[in-house]
Amino acid sequence: MANLGFYYNQDACTGCRACQVSCKDKNDLPVGALYRRVRDFEQGSYPAPGYYHYSWACNHCANPACVANCPTGAMHVAEDGTVLPDDELCIACKTCQQACPYDVPFVLETLNVTRKCDACADLRARGEKPVCVASCTMRALDFGDLDELEAKYGDGLVQEIPVLPNSSETNPSILINPRACALEEDFVETMI
Repeated sequence: MANLGFYYNQDACTGCRACQVSCKDKNDLPVGALYRRVRDFEQGSYPAPGYYHYSWACNHCANPACVANCPTGAMHVAEDGTVLPDDELCIACKTCQQACPYDVPFVLETLNVTRKCDACADLRARGEKPVCVASCTMRALDFGDLDELEAKYGDGLVQEIPVLPNSSETNPSILINPRACALEEDFVETMI
Protein backbone atom coordinates (compact mmCIF):
# COMPACT_ATOMS: atom_id res chain seq x y z
CA MET A 1 0.00 0.00 0.00
CA ALA A 2 1.23 3.49 -0.84
CA ASN A 3 2.10 6.02 1.80
CA LEU A 4 0.49 9.12 0.26
CA GLY A 5 -0.12 12.39 2.03
CA PHE A 6 0.09 16.16 2.03
CA TYR A 7 3.04 18.47 2.67
CA TYR A 8 2.32 21.93 4.05
CA ASN A 9 4.85 24.77 4.34
CA GLN A 10 3.47 27.10 6.98
CA ASP A 11 6.17 29.70 6.33
CA ALA A 12 5.15 30.00 2.68
CA CYS A 13 1.38 30.15 3.28
CA THR A 14 -0.11 33.67 3.08
CA GLY A 15 -3.60 32.60 4.08
CA CYS A 16 -5.02 33.60 0.67
CA ARG A 17 -7.45 30.66 0.68
CA ALA A 18 -6.90 29.79 -2.99
CA CYS A 19 -6.67 26.13 -1.93
CA GLN A 20 -9.97 26.35 -0.06
CA VAL A 21 -11.81 28.14 -2.88
CA SER A 22 -10.50 25.92 -5.68
CA CYS A 23 -11.43 22.79 -3.70
CA LYS A 24 -14.92 24.10 -3.01
CA ASP A 25 -15.35 24.99 -6.68
CA LYS A 26 -14.00 21.70 -8.07
CA ASN A 27 -16.25 19.67 -5.78
CA ASP A 28 -19.29 21.95 -6.26
CA LEU A 29 -19.87 22.10 -2.51
CA PRO A 30 -22.87 23.95 -1.06
CA VAL A 31 -22.64 26.95 1.24
CA GLY A 32 -21.02 26.02 4.54
CA ALA A 33 -19.42 22.79 3.27
CA LEU A 34 -15.63 22.64 2.88
CA TYR A 35 -13.16 19.81 2.30
CA ARG A 36 -10.20 22.15 2.95
CA ARG A 37 -10.27 25.04 5.41
CA VAL A 38 -7.68 27.70 6.07
CA ARG A 39 -7.62 28.67 9.71
CA ASP A 40 -5.78 31.63 11.22
CA PHE A 41 -4.03 31.78 14.59
CA GLU A 42 -2.41 34.45 16.73
CA GLN A 43 0.29 33.66 19.21
CA GLY A 44 2.14 35.67 21.83
CA SER A 45 1.74 39.36 22.54
CA TYR A 46 3.57 42.64 22.11
CA PRO A 47 6.48 43.01 21.59
CA ALA A 48 6.75 39.54 20.04
CA PRO A 49 3.42 38.59 18.48
CA GLY A 50 3.04 35.80 15.97
CA TYR A 51 0.44 35.12 13.31
CA TYR A 52 0.12 32.06 11.13
CA HIS A 53 -2.28 30.02 9.04
CA TYR A 54 -3.03 26.33 8.82
CA SER A 55 -4.55 24.77 5.70
CA TRP A 56 -6.69 21.97 7.14
CA ALA A 57 -8.06 18.95 5.22
CA CYS A 58 -8.28 15.20 5.61
CA ASN A 59 -4.88 13.82 6.59
CA HIS A 60 -5.58 10.38 5.09
CA CYS A 61 -4.30 8.91 8.34
CA ALA A 62 -2.42 5.61 8.55
CA ASN A 63 -4.73 4.64 11.47
CA PRO A 64 -7.93 6.50 10.55
CA ALA A 65 -10.43 6.77 13.40
CA CYS A 66 -13.19 7.42 10.85
CA VAL A 67 -12.56 4.02 9.22
CA ALA A 68 -12.24 2.18 12.54
CA ASN A 69 -15.60 3.53 13.70
CA CYS A 70 -17.65 3.29 10.48
CA PRO A 71 -20.32 0.62 11.06
CA THR A 72 -20.91 -0.15 7.36
CA GLY A 73 -17.40 0.00 5.89
CA ALA A 74 -18.37 3.04 3.83
CA MET A 75 -15.35 4.94 5.10
CA HIS A 76 -12.41 2.86 3.96
CA VAL A 77 -8.73 2.92 3.04
CA ALA A 78 -8.27 2.75 -0.74
CA GLU A 79 -5.54 0.75 -2.47
CA ASP A 80 -3.41 3.90 -2.78
CA GLY A 81 -3.61 4.49 1.01
CA THR A 82 -6.00 7.43 0.93
CA VAL A 83 -9.16 7.39 3.03
CA LEU A 84 -12.36 7.50 0.99
CA PRO A 85 -16.13 7.39 1.61
CA ASP A 86 -18.37 5.06 -0.40
CA ASP A 87 -21.77 6.64 -1.13
CA GLU A 88 -23.37 3.24 -1.75
CA LEU A 89 -22.53 1.96 1.74
CA CYS A 90 -22.90 5.23 3.67
CA ILE A 91 -25.93 5.57 5.94
CA ALA A 92 -25.03 9.13 7.07
CA CYS A 93 -24.90 8.06 10.72
CA LYS A 94 -22.16 10.63 11.51
CA THR A 95 -20.07 8.04 13.38
CA CYS A 96 -17.01 8.83 11.25
CA GLN A 97 -17.57 12.53 11.81
CA GLN A 98 -17.70 12.06 15.58
CA ALA A 99 -14.63 9.79 15.58
CA CYS A 100 -12.34 12.02 13.51
CA PRO A 101 -10.16 14.13 15.83
CA TYR A 102 -9.57 16.56 12.93
CA ASP A 103 -13.30 17.24 12.43
CA VAL A 104 -13.10 16.45 8.72
CA PRO A 105 -16.02 14.25 7.51
CA PHE A 106 -19.44 15.87 7.26
CA VAL A 107 -22.86 14.78 6.09
CA LEU A 108 -23.89 16.38 2.82
CA GLU A 109 -27.56 16.81 3.69
CA THR A 110 -28.79 17.13 0.09
CA LEU A 111 -27.51 13.62 -0.73
CA ASN A 112 -27.64 12.16 2.81
CA VAL A 113 -24.08 10.81 2.55
CA THR A 114 -20.82 11.57 4.30
CA ARG A 115 -18.21 13.47 2.31
CA LYS A 116 -14.62 14.63 2.79
CA CYS A 117 -11.41 15.27 0.89
CA ASP A 118 -10.40 12.39 -1.37
CA ALA A 119 -7.15 14.12 -2.40
CA CYS A 120 -8.76 14.61 -5.81
CA ALA A 121 -8.65 10.93 -6.72
CA ASP A 122 -10.03 11.70 -10.20
CA LEU A 123 -7.22 14.18 -10.94
CA ARG A 124 -4.54 11.91 -9.49
CA ALA A 125 -5.80 9.06 -11.73
CA ARG A 126 -4.90 11.32 -14.68
CA GLY A 127 -1.43 12.07 -13.25
CA GLU A 128 -2.37 15.50 -11.91
CA LYS A 129 -1.99 16.99 -8.44
CA PRO A 130 -4.98 17.69 -6.17
CA VAL A 131 -6.62 21.01 -7.04
CA CYS A 132 -5.59 22.58 -3.70
CA VAL A 133 -1.94 21.89 -4.52
CA ALA A 134 -2.22 23.11 -8.10
CA SER A 135 -3.96 26.35 -7.07
CA CYS A 136 -1.58 27.31 -4.24
CA THR A 137 0.09 30.49 -5.46
CA MET A 138 2.93 30.21 -2.94
CA ARG A 139 3.46 26.44 -3.48
CA ALA A 140 2.89 25.89 0.23
CA LEU A 141 1.06 22.61 -0.48
CA ASP A 142 2.20 19.42 -2.15
CA PHE A 143 0.91 15.86 -2.32
CA GLY A 144 2.64 12.55 -2.94
CA ASP A 145 4.57 9.71 -1.38
CA LEU A 146 5.54 10.84 2.13
CA ASP A 147 9.07 9.45 1.88
CA GLU A 148 9.61 11.36 -1.37
CA LEU A 149 8.11 14.54 0.10
CA GLU A 150 10.37 14.24 3.14
CA ALA A 151 13.42 13.82 0.91
CA LYS A 152 12.33 16.77 -1.27
CA TYR A 153 11.56 19.21 1.54
CA GLY A 154 14.22 18.22 4.08
CA ASP A 155 14.58 18.10 7.83
CA GLY A 156 12.46 19.75 10.50
CA LEU A 157 9.14 18.42 9.26
CA VAL A 158 6.52 17.47 11.86
CA GLN A 159 3.13 15.72 11.91
CA GLU A 160 1.56 17.95 14.50
CA ILE A 161 1.58 21.46 15.84
CA PRO A 162 -0.25 22.64 18.99
CA VAL A 163 -3.43 23.56 17.04
CA LEU A 164 -3.77 19.91 15.92
CA PRO A 165 -4.78 16.82 17.91
CA ASN A 166 -2.09 14.43 19.12
CA SER A 167 -0.74 12.59 16.07
CA SER A 168 -0.11 9.32 17.95
CA GLU A 169 -3.84 8.51 17.85
CA THR A 170 -4.23 8.35 14.06
CA ASN A 171 -0.74 8.79 12.56
CA PRO A 172 -1.79 11.46 10.03
CA SER A 173 -0.23 11.36 6.57
CA ILE A 174 0.92 14.96 6.67
CA LEU A 175 4.30 16.63 6.79
CA ILE A 176 4.35 20.19 8.12
CA ASN A 177 7.18 22.67 7.77
CA PRO A 178 6.08 24.77 10.78
CA ARG A 179 6.56 28.44 11.53
CA ALA A 180 8.53 28.81 14.75
CA CYS A 181 5.65 30.56 16.53
CA ALA A 182 3.25 27.77 15.49
CA LEU A 183 5.13 25.38 17.77
CA GLU A 184 4.30 27.41 20.87
CA GLU A 185 1.33 26.48 23.01
CA ASP A 186 -0.25 29.91 23.62
CA PHE A 187 -2.40 30.59 20.58
CA VAL A 188 -5.82 31.96 19.76
CA GLU A 189 -7.79 31.16 16.63
CA THR A 190 -8.86 34.32 14.80
CA MET A 191 -11.78 34.65 12.45
CA ILE A 192 -11.52 36.49 9.17
